[in-house]
Order: sequence, then C-alpha cells, then structure tokens
Amino acid sequence: MTLAKNGNNIPSQLLQSFDKLIQKIPDWLPEEKPALLHGDLWSGNVMVGSDGKVCLIDPAVYYGHREIELAFTTLFGGFDQSFYHAYNEEFPLAQGYEDRFDIYNLYPLLVHVNLFGSSYLSGIQTILDRFT
Repeated sequence: MTLAKNGNNIPSQLLQSFDKLIQKIPDWLPEEKPALLHGDLWSGNVMVGSDGKVCLIDPAVYYGHREIELAFTTLFGGFDQSFYHAYNEEFPLAQGYEDRFDIYNLYPLLVHVNLFGSSYLSGIQTILDRFT
C-alpha cells in the first residue's frame, strides 16, 4: 500500500477505508499455522503434462495462511468448484472462508494497481465498502 500511496496511485478516501478495515481484521481471520503456499496460484499457472498429471508452474513460494492462496485462485477466473470441494474435504477450512477471500485479495489488487494502473481501484473500493 505504501508504494501505491507514495506514487499517488490510490485516493486518500481508500487509504482511510483501509485504516478502518485494518482495525477489524484480527476479529475476522482464523488462527492457523502457516502453510507452504505456491504464491501465484491461478489458472494460468496450472498445466496438464503429457502424462495427464497436473503441474503447477511459476511458483513464488512462501509461508502464509492457506486461505490467501485459495482466495487468489478466485481473483482471475478461478478453478472448477470440484477443486475447492476436494481441497476442503482433504484439509477443511474454517467456517466462512469464502467470505474472507475478498479481504485476502486486496493485496494482489494493490499490486495490480501499482503495476497496471487505476482500473483495479474500483474492485478495491467494492471490497472496502463491503467490510468497512
């Protein structure tokens, strides 16, 4: 957010909304041990090899909350619902996880503001309006 603020890429009213949201976040996010995340998991980084096995490419690996990774999968199209169902069967998520996806997607949206411009601000505003 600092880069967007210093580059005048984000209006002051959005910054004020972020300040309000930050105060509420600890009450919304479940506590969980960090997990190893792909870091750039979206449909463009999933391929099927000639052997029929699914391959993940272009990792930006780090440890974090696994809901972050799943939220990012929904930002630019997402996967088939069977993916999310199978994931939740194997390693169940805390209740309300889908409601938190938008909060987690604020960060990649801010990255896109810095890289590609203001067209992502309306999505950020929508999320902030929902949660503040």
